[in-house]
Amino acid sequence: QVQLVESGGGLVQAGGSLRFSCAASGRTFSSYAMGWFRQAPGKEREFVAAISWSGATTYYSDSVKGRFTISRDNAKNTAYLQMNSLKPEDTAVYYCAAGLSPASRLRNGVAGYWGQGTQVTVSS
Repeated sequence: QVQLVESGGGLVQAGGSLRFSCAASGRTFSSYAMGWFRQAPGKEREFVAAISWSGATTYYSDSVKGRFTISRDNAKNTAYLQMNSLKPEDTAVYYCAAGLSPASRLRNGVAGYWGQGTQVTVSS
């Protein structure tokens, strides 16, 4: 069992930055791939980024590639999402997720555990 608690997010102007943290409970954090998804009002939830258990492999959606960076610290049981150059279209509820390896499964939307969701609002 893995429980995920997100922190970060909030309101930011376009061009600004935010950083998410996702703290995981459980002793097997390092064996899970971690990722982030988002859901905007009236839209389906979409993949944002994923990272392998070792941190060696990362995946990004085309819409955030080059602006967002996913990372993890297995010693702290925490994953991070650094979001730079934010745009109004990045406004959504962001969800941390954990899933069995490989990380490509998360890229395909297969996750075993979800965080509670955190709102990000980017004003123009």
